[in-house]
Amino acid sequence: MKKQIPVRQRPRQILLVVSLLLFPVTMNYLSPYVVIDGAIQGILAASPIVFGIQFLSALVLGRAYCGWVCPAGKLQDLCVDFNNQPVNGRKIDWVKWAIWAPWLGTILFFLVKAGTSLRVNPLHLTETGVSVDSPLKFVNFYAVALIFLLIAGLAGRRAACHSICWMAPFMILGKKLGDALRIPRLRLRAEEEKCTNCMTCTNHCPMSLPVNEMVKVSDMENTECILCGNCVDGCTKKAIQYRFGQAK
Repeated sequence: MKKQIPVRQRPRQILLVVSLLLFPVTMNYLSPYVVIDGAIQGILAASPIVFGIQFLSALVLGRAYCGWVCPAGKLQDLCVDFNNQPVNGRKIDWVKWAIWAPWLGTILFFLVKAGTSLRVNPLHLTETGVSVDSPLKFVNFYAVALIFLLIAGLAGRRAACHSICWMAPFMILGKKLGDALRIPRLRLRAEEEKCTNCMTCTNHCPMSLPVNEMVKVSDMENTECILCGNCVDGCTKKAIQYRFGQAK
């Protein structure tokens, strides 16, 4: 018997599928390469603007982008039928930061170097507005898709989110800044007394988080939480809920 998708998860899945279908259009607007290429030429491309929007959105929405909109996230979700093993984030979460720091430093170096000659061109390397509009770009697109599929297929649930994602750090820092400034944002809230230790929340977390342990200490804050709501909708006792508010 086919498992029924909870009502709230249906629009989330629809959004993710639409985002994945549009990935050939949007890829360059999320690209870590296009921003480097533009910065070297003294051009502010679309992707750093998008990264800035992601950072600001995280002030009030946390990493909801990752759970509800990210096309690379949906690509990895497709691998669950092949490899649904949880990922040990403690061992690999640092990798994305080791990649992100020198990458961002390089971008800032060239943008500062450009100085007053810096130009803004959101369509840099995307002149038609569509990222994949030539045979060579299709090769690039499939190469990017294959990287995400291979990492998730070999290492487990959304392993690329933990290890190579260049967008996650912007949202993680946005969350931390928002909490420091006491800005209310979308969060999860746990009621430990309702928990029956069924482990459904942990077993179905796409980011392999120890959700059951988090519920037990009534602390649902984790930098890798993408607010997908699987734990909220999967808990029959309603021990986990969405809330909007400040950090404790």
